[in-house]
Amino acid sequence: MARFPRPYTPRLLYTLYSTKTAPSQSPSPSHSPTTALLSHNLNLHLRRFSSGNLARAAKEGEELWWKESMNRLRNIGISAHIDSGKTTLTERVLYYTGRIHEIHEVRGRDGVGAKMDSMDLEREKGITIQSAATYCTWNDYQINIIDTPGHVDFTIEVERALRVLDGAILVLCSVGGVQSQSITVDRQMRRYEVPRLAFINKLDRMGADPWKVLNQARSKLRHHSAAMQVPIGLEEDFKGLIDLVQQKAYYFHGYSGEKVVTEEIPGNMEALVAEKRRELIETVSEVDDKLAEAFLNDEPISSTELEEAIRRATIARKFVPVFMGSAFKNKGVQPLLNGVLSYLPCPVEVSNYALDQTNNEEKVTLSGTPNGPLVALAFKLEEGRFGQLTYLRIYEGVVRKGDFIYNINTGKKIKVPRLVRMHSNEMEDIQEAHAGQIVAVFGVECASGDTFTDGSVKYTMTSMNVPEPVMSLAVQPVSKDTGGQFSKALNRFQREDPTFRVGLDAESGQTIISGMGELHLDIYVERIRREYKVDATVGKPRVNFRETVTQRAEFDYLHKKQTGGQGQYGRVCGYIEPLPPGSSTKFEFDNMIVGQAIPSNFIPAIEKGFKEAANSGSLIGHPVEHLRVVLTDGASHAVDSSELAFKLASIYAFRQCYTAAKPVILEPIMSVELKVPTEFQGTVAGDINKRKGVIIGNDQEGDDSVIAANVPLNNMFGYSTALRSMTQGKGEFTMEYKEHSAVSHEVQMQLVNAHKGTKAD
Repeated sequence: MARFPRPYTPRLLYTLYSTKTAPSQSPSPSHSPTTALLSHNLNLHLRRFSSGNLARAAKEGEELWWKESMNRLRNIGISAHIDSGKTTLTERVLYYTGRIHEIHEVRGRDGVGAKMDSMDLEREKGITIQSAATYCTWNDYQINIIDTPGHVDFTIEVERALRVLDGAILVLCSVGGVQSQSITVDRQMRRYEVPRLAFINKLDRMGADPWKVLNQARSKLRHHSAAMQVPIGLEEDFKGLIDLVQQKAYYFHGYSGEKVVTEEIPGNMEALVAEKRRELIETVSEVDDKLAEAFLNDEPISSTELEEAIRRATIARKFVPVFMGSAFKNKGVQPLLNGVLSYLPCPVEVSNYALDQTNNEEKVTLSGTPNGPLVALAFKLEEGRFGQLTYLRIYEGVVRKGDFIYNINTGKKIKVPRLVRMHSNEMEDIQEAHAGQIVAVFGVECASGDTFTDGSVKYTMTSMNVPEPVMSLAVQPVSKDTGGQFSKALNRFQREDPTFRVGLDAESGQTIISGMGELHLDIYVERIRREYKVDATVGKPRVNFRETVTQRAEFDYLHKKQTGGQGQYGRVCGYIEPLPPGSSTKFEFDNMIVGQAIPSNFIPAIEKGFKEAANSGSLIGHPVEHLRVVLTDGASHAVDSSELAFKLASIYAFRQCYTAAKPVILEPIMSVELKVPTEFQGTVAGDINKRKGVIIGNDQEGDDSVIAANVPLNNMFGYSTALRSMTQGKGEFTMEYKEHSAVSHEVQMQLVNAHKGTKAD
């Protein structure tokens, strides 16, 4: 790299070079003070460089500056089982990093409540100012704490939040140990390949046993883990911690534990510390070759070598360091923050991929540098005072205020009017943001999960194939005065979650919400009640059935109506048939008429009529899919034929031949994965068979049985309660839509009779 004089830092040289080589224009006010001050010296220095050298030096300087700033950035989430102390821990983190200036307890007597106070619905909402990413600083490192959703296990939202994280802290309770939600959260982190630290909280509580919890994490969560610290005393005698890497004792003094005092290890604990340190080195050396070599050769291992080995193993997701403390008693939080900086990855060390929409959603690995094309994901929306605030995680490239960016999901070109970084309670306006950063933009209309680029590539960060909703509920507000708030809530949830849909039932005039399952819709009804203070009455859940035809049927229908003046005349002939299996379209219309039996300007009306008729099959009134309509002949009248006449002729023709095509009802089949302790396996499998499910796999995972089955959604209502009672609350399941398939003849008769009954009413 060319050497440049000392006053010119890489960043400054880059700026000067880019101003120097920019197309000639009148000097902007922002550049003029800098240029006036430096132009003389700069000209002297520029003579020493050829243009190529300078450009290279500036580029390398920019890269160095960018890497340095990336190394000092962490994007983390804090996840936990309810009541493990996540809220209290986050409160302390914000206090020690200077983000808030006093500590309030969750159920505090002062009536203020914690900054990240708990929402009744999940006992954990994000920060009260509802920041999706709170930015704080610790030892000159920036830490973005990202609000990880604890709710809705089956939606796209969880996936997006976990894609934004580079690392996470899993909080465990030293009394409760590894609980059901801890297992779920850990499974999600594993699925999205998030490196993590564990923090055993509440060491001051009666019955605290961190070693029991560590063993549970190894057996239940399959963590390859070891303790990074040893507590000095437990329960009410808990005084401090011993760091096994640095071999120092830490005590926490001051009113809020803000003064960390470092001392030598107490004499009576030296033997225990030596044993636990050896265990730590042994565990890490099993997954790190460099440390294993030193360990096997019996070489003394320095704290730096051990720290580097733990970092390598943690980022490779082969090891989980376990920290300890009591957030409520203000002990152990600062060493945990140091652990976040030392062991969790910076944005450059995590590989991210995008899906190339021009190449059949082929995975593309992103370089993660500011030199590439812009790729950013809108991962959270917030209704702010100034309109919609959209949080962006930038994966590649640079975004500047005033730039034009493209929303790949909608195809729209948008100008960035204002770019901000969330900083404490205020927003800090910034001119540009680069790969790895999390920023917010105002005034950009988009939905959660949309991907933005600079237009040179067509990448999306999440799949554009949003699954179809499989279940619907009728909802309406109890009081008419709350209608405005009710529609505001539904609009917001639709933007946030593409799997949540809202529609209107044409017959009853009720609002219908559709989603991915019972829990999904229950959560949204509950959120309408809590967040928007709207009480809603909820109808019975309805499964989204479909109808289809199984054989070819001919139609020949003449619609003729004479009512003084111009009448109606239209005749259509042809046939309907099922589409071949595996076809991508759900409805196909073919015009096979030779000649001018029907004038070509009426053909679109005929297609529209058949489409309209297929929206409601005559068996149970649900849409007809996988249908091909072929028009072979017809007749028209010079005066009486009209678009309306042909549209009505098509609707009646469809109804006339539909029964002859042997229609069947299709029901949504769900792919269900259950995880239950082995002793309940027989009961659960028997219950699945009773629900007409087909078991397709049964694996053993430690003490648990993992059962995979395909079950009709109509038989899965209330399953979470049934599973809990069958397994003493230890079983859990996930469910996602697989396909629609034909119901048995007996079920079809039941559904048809029920539909006739409701129509008769």
